[in-house]
Amino acid sequence: MEKSSIIGIGLAVISIGLGMVLKGAGVGVLLNYAALLIIFGGTAASLFVAFPMSDMKKMPQLFKLIFVERKLLSKKELIQIFVEWASITRREGLLALEGKIEEIDDDFLRSGMRMIIDGNDHDFVRDVLMEDISAMEDRHRIGSSIFQQAGTYAPTLGVLGAVVGLIAALGNLSDIDKLGHSIAAAFVATLFGIFSGYVLWHPMSNKLKRLSKQEVDIKLMMVEGLLSIQSGVSTIAISQKLSVFLTPEERKQADEDPKGEGLNEEAQGAS
Repeated sequence: MEKSSIIGIGLAVISIGLGMVLKGAGVGVLLNYAALLIIFGGTAASLFVAFPMSDMKKMPQLFKLIFVERKLLSKKELIQIFVEWASITRREGLLALEGKIEEIDDDFLRSGMRMIIDGNDHDFVRDVLMEDISAMEDRHRIGSSIFQQAGTYAPTLGVLGAVVGLIAALGNLSDIDKLGHSIAAAFVATLFGIFSGYVLWHPMSNKLKRLSKQEVDIKLMMVEGLLSIQSGVSTIAISQKLSVFLTPEERKQADEDPKGEGLNEEAQGAS
């Protein structure tokens, strides 16, 4: 599970619930089916109007990305893989990597490896891989925009729900007890709208953008590694080139790694 999503939503629910209790408002007032229908049903309806069905069908997958942790190769693992491949290439030639293709779990990396083993031009390989990354970014941008738009619609629908509630409240002016209850219930829709917009949908959109950026960085690193392998650079050079994708802290950890004894040292030994 993606722990940060669970922690964030859980903390938000607890904070707002506890805050309502401390303010003297009963949490039971939130059990307002009309407000829930207006906010969440209205937001869903707005999204169906705003996006084609082909995009809306991806919603379950988008929620999965938010709540289920993805398995991606780490940058340090990629450096070690490319250092090993560079060493094999310099000793036995590029075709020696053909046996490694089936061991690759990542489709993007596998496809790139096949292209360079098949002898495609350097520029052709780069263009194909970069177009693949660009298409992926477009898909990710659509996914994040769905949640971003939901975050825009929900608070406004909260105002709509409050207006509907106040209309109902004005019909009970003769009953003071009912009037107070109706006014309180009217603003529950506003609460749900603001909560869902700024605690759920906008943050979820931001998380999808961050996840997309992480995946793009990994794929760009793969492109540089594959093109370096195709060019026949040394293991030391490929290690140094790919190390620029690491943060200063990651580089320091890699250099102090007792198993790898540092990426540069590992590369030097492999060459």
